[in-house]
Amino acid sequence: MQTRNPDPTAEDDSQSAARRIQRLSLHLTPAAISPDDHRQISRLECAKAAAKLNVDTKSLSSYMRGKHREIQDKVMDYFNSRPDLQTPVEILKDDHRELCMRQLTGLVKEAGIRPFRYVVEDPAKYFAVLEAVGSVDMSLGIKMGVQYSLWGGSVINLGTKKHKDKYFDGIDNLEYPGCFAMTELHHGSNVQGLQTMATFDPITDEFVIDTPNDGAIKWWIGNAAVHGKFATVFAKLMLPTHDKRGVSDMGVHAFIVPIRDMKTHQTLPGIEINDCGHKVGLNGVDNGALRFRAVRIPRDNLLNRFGDVSRDGKYTSSLPSINKRFAATLGELVGGRVGLAYSSGSVLKVAGTIAIRYSLLRQQFGPPKQPEVSILDYQSQQHKLMPMLASTYAFHFATLHLVEKYSEMKKTHDEQLVADVHSLSAGLKAYVTSYTAKSLSICREACGGHGYAAVNRFGSLRNDHDIFQTFEGDNTVLLQQVAGDLLKQYKEKFQGGTLTVTWNYLRESMNSYLSQPNPVTARWESEDHLRDPKFQLDAFRYRTSRLLQSVAVRLRKHSKTLGSFGAWNRCLNHLLTLAESHIESVILAKFIEAVQNCPDASSRAALKLVCDLYALDRIWKDIGTYRNVDYVAPNKAKAIHKLTAYLSFRVRNIAGELIDAFDIPDYVTRAPIAMQSDAYSQYTQHVGF
Repeated sequence: MQTRNPDPTAEDDSQSAARRIQRLSLHLTPAAISPDDHRQISRLECAKAAAKLNVDTKSLSSYMRGKHREIQDKVMDYFNSRPDLQTPVEILKDDHRELCMRQLTGLVKEAGIRPFRYVVEDPAKYFAVLEAVGSVDMSLGIKMGVQYSLWGGSVINLGTKKHKDKYFDGIDNLEYPGCFAMTELHHGSNVQGLQTMATFDPITDEFVIDTPNDGAIKWWIGNAAVHGKFATVFAKLMLPTHDKRGVSDMGVHAFIVPIRDMKTHQTLPGIEINDCGHKVGLNGVDNGALRFRAVRIPRDNLLNRFGDVSRDGKYTSSLPSINKRFAATLGELVGGRVGLAYSSGSVLKVAGTIAIRYSLLRQQFGPPKQPEVSILDYQSQQHKLMPMLASTYAFHFATLHLVEKYSEMKKTHDEQLVADVHSLSAGLKAYVTSYTAKSLSICREACGGHGYAAVNRFGSLRNDHDIFQTFEGDNTVLLQQVAGDLLKQYKEKFQGGTLTVTWNYLRESMNSYLSQPNPVTARWESEDHLRDPKFQLDAFRYRTSRLLQSVAVRLRKHSKTLGSFGAWNRCLNHLLTLAESHIESVILAKFIEAVQNCPDASSRAALKLVCDLYALDRIWKDIGTYRNVDYVAPNKAKAIHKLTAYLSFRVRNIAGELIDAFDIPDYVTRAPIAMQSDAYSQYTQHVGF
């Protein structure tokens, strides 16, 4: 008879019986399972006996909202005091556009909020205003972003002092409403492929802007259809030469082009503007299409921070190549991505607040001869909404970190920080907006038939937010940028180079990857272990490191036969998974930091619970990856699944306090089913009873 081997690592793979006996011994060995685990199982079976955390909602809200709470309240209070500026449920496209312009004008001229000054002086404050404005009407948030972050930001960031002196005040006070004319009918993501041309005429000292074909028509340009008077037009700068080529292409540059008369608002000669029409959402934004026919602008209208043309037609730049200038130009425009990532998180807060408040209110079925229970008491509803609530908190801290990094970058212009923010903004924008888009549908479904009523807002939130996945960089393209940067850092790591701040963990975790998973820790399943931030973060980072190493090997292999483009395409899904895994690692790291830095004990305990749910839910959703490489043994996978369900229950017990900490007033959520008092009464009044 074979004796049991007390060492759980000494497993004989060649004998099935020995493996089975070994597995049995693991269940019997005290080192592999502690009394805590039996208590955990007991709690799972008797969940209602668990003590509910006491959450100081005021302290948690103060920690969440931070130093810009006052200006956000000022924005929301202003619109609450002006019923005529609140967007009705049913509104025609043209009426919505005019209302949106009146909302923006009121915000600036009556409420005294000057977003453009914050863009320049305090970006974090600007993004706080953007969050508040977007909660009033997402169309208003986008229109404000077009005016100040895109049109205004392009003038400030791509131009020089002469442009700021000439245009700043007009942009700030809305006398110069403008557009950001980058996208064309045939080219969106591939900005270097833009076809609009700006040819320098040395005789008149002007640039001539031309749309050479229908594919080069500027498309989806916000503010163009109705309100815009100027446009920052991205076009290939063409300089005349004295050789047989005739002209030299200096790459894509930005130009200020007036498109309407300042007094009459009539379209200027040579410019054709058409309306892109009714959209799936954001119909308060007037998107238009622009065609240019030999439109002449002064040479000074070239935004010349990264490249200039002299009076005699000589081109100068501090950057040596088209690619360098292009990268510098786009690098100055990452503020839009930062804003979308941050704003998408705030949309998720609003949707989650509506869905969870309704789920706490709504009662259906129950034990025989007993009162009906809240639908949030059902495990299926908790499974839908509690991990989502945890993700909402995780995104809040991650995007807040991004805003802080971006603000620091704008002050210091540190090259390492610029590169870090560029990749981090791409990844977070792609990940957060994709998650929010899926979650909005889940929230609608979780609220049943009442979630389908337009007045309860899921439809408009979903439709307005949907395009967040596309503009400011298509999410699939942005994730490829992240993957490309990871591969670059992977190469640097093995060449002894310096890793940027965001990727620093790769140096240690890549070394860990090269060793096999520890067969002992792979079986640890105690609650203390699974809720240990080190285990959680190590698991996230191990997965990223493994994906990075394996895709690098695949790319090297396939490039020999398919070339670099073909190899990249062959491995594309792998690369996208790598990028998402990395961003999840960054999000978790920032959430863990936020928990540790929270000064209030009750808030810290609540955040720890929510953070654990976020981490373990993500691990469970990708448990196949961890099982395939034996990072997690079957018993541990089962324990993770059980603990995730238990943590969802624990979070459900404080879900009301957690959404209250978002501090979103009823007049901002504006959904009858989410009212904090008399929800059903308000709902029936809305339909006429």
